[in-house]
Amino acid sequence: MGTPAFAVPSLEALAAAATVVGVVSQPDKPRGRGLARQPTPVAAAARAHGLPLIQPATLRGAEGVAALAAWHPDLLVVAAYGKILSRAILDLPSVAPVNVHASLLPRHRGAAPIAAAIAAGDTETGITIMRMTAELDTGDVLLQERLPIAPDDTTTTLTARLAELGGRTLAAALAALRGAGLTPRPQDPAHATYAPRLSRQSGHIDWTAAAEVIARAVRAFTPWPGSSTRLGGRTVKVLAARVADAPAPAAAPGTVVALDDRAVRVATGAGTLDLLELQMEGKRALPAPAFARGARIEAGRRFDD
Repeated sequence: MGTPAFAVPSLEALAAAATVVGVVSQPDKPRGRGLARQPTPVAAAARAHGLPLIQPATLRGAEGVAALAAWHPDLLVVAAYGKILSRAILDLPSVAPVNVHASLLPRHRGAAPIAAAIAAGDTETGITIMRMTAELDTGDVLLQERLPIAPDDTTTTLTARLAELGGRTLAAALAALRGAGLTPRPQDPAHATYAPRLSRQSGHIDWTAAAEVIARAVRAFTPWPGSSTRLGGRTVKVLAARVADAPAPAAAPGTVVALDDRAVRVATGAGTLDLLELQMEGKRALPAPAFARGARIEAGRRFDD
């Protein structure tokens, strides 16, 4: 059970190591300028392998449970499916329901663990193969693999690496289940943190935060929801930024304090931030100096003022 590209390596690992009796993904959705319905990445992969596929709008009720029960699964493997599963579904597999989760549980339980790890300044993350329970991401840990977070990682780049690691870790878990087995390890709730689902408002920049916090947020919210601010009543996306290697002048947060041929430097709640690439709503993305010329930005002007 999975939907986005993150889940495809896990499906590929299953297809290579086991008999996949069925695949469940969310319904196809309209995308692009023509709004033609496009398959989810997992649905496309399932079709490419000729695997039985269903894409129900909901799995609530007896009909949804019956559809999965008809496959008589030994394992139920969930990787970013995107919907909460009922106890009736979790009880279907004869061996276990397991989840491929993109964090080192119990850290970053929830819907957006990859963005949360970058935003928190973590130096590493990883994949947890977890036995699923009715409570969100609280089940016993079966296997974990760690992955360093690079200083320039965005959610886009880190998701791609974690997706591949997810497939490899799932394959290792399957091999262990067929061999000596896996020893479940309970999570310590005292070390739990949470990564709630992101919204469009999540990416609005708070200039009173420290420059390092804002820089991490820009990377964490790439590609979605993106980091944005306001200038002259219009929305501006900040596509790339870094902490400035310069003393912080006395200026209100959000104030442009310097411009050069590489960046627009902005005061924050602690330190200064170099904006490297920006995009005005309805316009194309530009390097910061070109953006500044077009928007007539000078030192002293404030974002979100």
